[in-house]
Amino acid sequence: MNVYLPDGSSKELESGSTVADVAASIGAGLAKAALAGKIDDELVDLGAVVPDGAHVQIVTDKSDEALGILRHSCAHVMAEAVQSLYPGVQIAFGPETEDGFFYDFGLDDTISSDDFAAIEAKMAEIVASDEPFVREVVTRDQAKEIFADQKFKLEHIDDFSADEEISVYRHGDFVDLCSGPHIPSAGKIAAFKLMKIAGAYWKGDAENEQLQRVYGTAFFKKADLEEYLHNIEEAEKRDHRKLGRELGIYMMDDMAGVGLPMYLPAGARVIRLLQEWLRRELYRRGYEEVITPHVYKADVWKTSGHYGFYHENMYFFHINEGSDEEPRLSEYGVKPMNCPGHVMLYKNAIHSYREMPVRFFEFGTVYRHELSGAVHGLMRARGFTQDDAHVFCREDQVVDEVLAILDLADKIMEEFGFEYAAEISTRPEKSIGTDEMWEKAESFLRTAIEQRGIPYDINPGDGAFYGPKIDIKVKDAIGRWWQCSTVQVDFNLPERFDMTYRTSDNAEERPWMLHRAIFGSIERFLGILIEHTTGNLPLWLAPVQAVVIPIADRHLDAARSVADRLRASEGRVEVYAQNEPMRVKIAKAQAAKVPLMLVVGDKEMEEGNVSLRVRGEGDKGSVSVDEVVRAIEDARIG
Repeated sequence: MNVYLPDGSSKELESGSTVADVAASIGAGLAKAALAGKIDDELVDLGAVVPDGAHVQIVTDKSDEALGILRHSCAHVMAEAVQSLYPGVQIAFGPETEDGFFYDFGLDDTISSDDFAAIEAKMAEIVASDEPFVREVVTRDQAKEIFADQKFKLEHIDDFSADEEISVYRHGDFVDLCSGPHIPSAGKIAAFKLMKIAGAYWKGDAENEQLQRVYGTAFFKKADLEEYLHNIEEAEKRDHRKLGRELGIYMMDDMAGVGLPMYLPAGARVIRLLQEWLRRELYRRGYEEVITPHVYKADVWKTSGHYGFYHENMYFFHINEGSDEEPRLSEYGVKPMNCPGHVMLYKNAIHSYREMPVRFFEFGTVYRHELSGAVHGLMRARGFTQDDAHVFCREDQVVDEVLAILDLADKIMEEFGFEYAAEISTRPEKSIGTDEMWEKAESFLRTAIEQRGIPYDINPGDGAFYGPKIDIKVKDAIGRWWQCSTVQVDFNLPERFDMTYRTSDNAEERPWMLHRAIFGSIERFLGILIEHTTGNLPLWLAPVQAVVIPIADRHLDAARSVADRLRASEGRVEVYAQNEPMRVKIAKAQAAKVPLMLVVGDKEMEEGNVSLRVRGEGDKGSVSVDEVVRAIEDARIG
């Protein structure tokens, strides 16, 4: 028989050959490195038989799928260890996750983090024994016999359809119901660690039995595990929720509601600085600012399609628009997006092809009903503000407009030192618009991103139902990727709201509509920025740029005079006038992550200077106040 390899070449093999045989036919090195395979894009074990004419790919530890397979296998190892240490335990599900794996257990005893050492020691024994993972296909009756004492497995077996294949995996004396694939043997797991305990429900249903979920992670190399654990420590230090409280950026209050951030003065100042900077940039780039209401009648959301497609994520209420004698209730919805308002503003006037493109922007606060378990500080809130904009243009202008948006995104990412990557999400299964429209739109996005020279991936089928999009993800200081900017093409709203412009021959034509956000959610961007910088915001953005520290009370007037000079140049400054020791004041300024500390004592008063300390750099000696003013002015952007 013949099989086909990723490079397009073919291999002739004996009928009944496995993925492992394919790897061996290519080379001894690949056979040794092989962990699993892909047959016609489906992940399989090395022992899977390859059909004639199949396309085969060998999975090694360099493959994207490899870590997930390793972690799934490690979940089985953990389940075996727990079953050995806790006789009578009921095992449920144990999948890999983005960062590792978990397994759910039902048992009378409570597992705590104090038990991790014993479980890890048993796992190490299992890994050292290097038992192979062996797949068996069994009948329903055989499966029920194998798991006769495992109630969750028995219930899961009953969920299989009559013609569905049932497979189990064995390694050593342990057996689990699983579709796989797995690594060849447990000894491939070079490094692992149990991370935390959580509660869970069988099948995720709160009506079902509560289980104990044990999370862990695994890697091919010990160095990778050490780096991962280091990054977790770094992430905890950088957690914007912790730093947000400590730096007085924002707060949450249960009385106000879940997921509704409230900005303290320092946070409000940072938000306004970000908005003012971007506002100036947008005006220079031909945008016009608009302001739209926070609520609209339900009719607007019915026309836009949100009422039908997005209803469960919105907040609706009724207003009496009649009288007490003749009440007439009208339904309203709080906006989850700014788009319909911008569309209505566009439709307020007749537009000619000559005035296109029309670019509206708004710092629009929106509200979405996120599940309380999904809310996460500023990263995922129920109320947040978008740096939202919509561009209405002719077809021949789409590429140039997308290029301009990508240029703006690049400017902002460069300012904050973010490495970034892009992906184009293409047409999903359920979508509107013609094939021709989709092909054009996707082609326009590819052309623009290639002209801009931005590397990108294709994310097939992940576009919005109303059009394809470009997503830009930024990489923070500890290597995490965050979704940020987006550019979307929309076929939906122009059609639903009957948007038009006058062409050169006085006919009416639909404009192309582009949605774009650069920060995305300003809250989310600020959260990313706090974690990226560990709260050490750049000088131009810091809520307090400098503190003036008098050494003694007799230096207080001179310190206030320095502060007045900085404020006259729009510097943001505070005077630490409290009767506290110098070391306490300096420690307080360091904890507040203030970029500049200006110390005033007898010598500084005599010379008319200040002693400068720079955040992260230490003592810079005596400088004039004018030098400090210039440093603050030079740091401004926009």
